[in-house]
Amino acid sequence: MDFKLETFLPYRLNQAAERVSQRFAAQYRSRYRMTRPEWRALAALGSYGRMTATEIGANSSMHKTKVSRAVRALEEKRWLKRSEDMSDRRIEHLELTPAGKRIYGEMITLARAYEEEMARLLADGLRQLEAGLAAIEAKLPPEPVRRGPKD
Repeated sequence: MDFKLETFLPYRLNQAAERVSQRFAAQYRSRYRMTRPEWRALAALGSYGRMTATEIGANSSMHKTKVSRAVRALEEKRWLKRSEDMSDRRIEHLELTPAGKRIYGEMITLARAYEEEMARLLADGLRQLEAGLAAIEAKLPPEPVRRGPKD
């Protein structure tokens, strides 16, 4: 059976994403003491505004346990606040506080600088990668979010 994991497309995409993410994570980890799930939750709320934890998970492809921990950590840092849904008390809406919005703004500056660094480093390869990713996204739409009986 001839199978080379290192040439399997899902494996290669995952490895490349991990390398790119780790370099960026090192920057925000040292500056803000923020984990990757915290960054992803902060970025989702900063980009889209008020959301539920379920929506953050679906938006960022994170398991609900990771979302829950990230939300708790952001709340402890006072970067996020919760509010109860007026029509369904089981639902909590999450949004950034003024301090969270300030941090998000700083993170966007950091993210843009990192993107510029990657563009310089990868040059034409980045344009080809972006075209390839666009093709994947067009041909393989995301799976619908599966909800349990209580979700």
